[in-house]
Amino acid sequence: MSAHLEIQLIAVIVAIACSIPGVFLVLRKMAMMSDAISHTILLGIVTAFFIVSDLNSPFLIFGAALMGIVTVYLVELLNKTRLMAEDSAIGIIFPLLFSIAIIIISKYAGSIHLDVDSVLLGELAFAPFNRMFIYNIDVGARAIYSMGSILILNIILVTIFFKELKLATFDPGLAAILGFSPSLIHYGLMTSVSITAVAAFEAVGSILVIAFMIGPAISAYLITDDLRKMLILSGIIGIVNAILGFHLAVLFDVSIAGSISLVIGISFMLIFVFAPERGIITVVRRRRIQAINFAAKSLLFRIYNHEVNLNKRGENAVENICEHLNWKKDFLNSIIRKLKRDGLIVEKNGILKLTKSGQKSVLLACEDVIAI
Repeated sequence: MSAHLEIQLIAVIVAIACSIPGVFLVLRKMAMMSDAISHTILLGIVTAFFIVSDLNSPFLIFGAALMGIVTVYLVELLNKTRLMAEDSAIGIIFPLLFSIAIIIISKYAGSIHLDVDSVLLGELAFAPFNRMFIYNIDVGARAIYSMGSILILNIILVTIFFKELKLATFDPGLAAILGFSPSLIHYGLMTSVSITAVAAFEAVGSILVIAFMIGPAISAYLITDDLRKMLILSGIIGIVNAILGFHLAVLFDVSIAGSISLVIGISFMLIFVFAPERGIITVVRRRRIQAINFAAKSLLFRIYNHEVNLNKRGENAVENICEHLNWKKDFLNSIIRKLKRDGLIVEKNGILKLTKSGQKSVLLACEDVIAI
């Protein structure tokens, strides 16, 4: 397998593995927690390294996962005091733990490769050089197998505990009533986030871990409300972003991690603008339609009220309506054209009158209001 193919495979596996817990972070409005965890786990890695003195030891993953849980616990501890919001608590704990890790690395770990640049940016281009051997046989890049194992673990956990995760995410109160522990599910999810982040740490760095966890998940959230579809769609978006980002990096000879993060940001912006239900264009169009419909109903009610009062039928003149409602003439004319197309009003000698359909529409609207 060529190095280029291995790099793309690693990026794809990391994208899917990160997007799975990322969906639940987005739904729980805890996106910034991924940023905090992906940085503070560095302190767990450094601490575990000084204990075992082996960068390949599985205890590094254990230390990182434990530090992720400590981060969540400390943030929630501050949040429960009611003296600060969760984002403020994250802003205190995240820099504190991360800065401790950076100081320890710069002071005592200068001879190992845990430098600040590799931690923050990572470099997928070097991932194929870290090989895995079984009985002296080269079976491929180590990151493929480590992240592949995490991916399988995440899929299994979400499949087994899908109902519990869904319930605790959308209605933790109901989950507690039914006998599930929202806190246990919460810390289990944070453990999964921590393990996934540290497994992807060496190959891609924390910036790309955050991008893969949040970018595809929030993009999928803008497209669908179905949790199963959201999980699948976030994985697909992550795959597309990983492959496009890699080829863009090769084309312009730039950082692969930076290029993939850029593509993730661009794809999110495109979905944010053009999403069929929640996109900016759709929202603006929907609000405009709602404004036009509201104005049309307001005009119908006004015409009806003045028609009932024989002394005020002259108030239904177009010029009077424009002045009394303080509408621009172009806007009023557009509403009048719409109502005429719908067969709800007619205009005679500059006076607007309801048709039978228009009267029926007003009466039906009044009945709906009374029923409410």
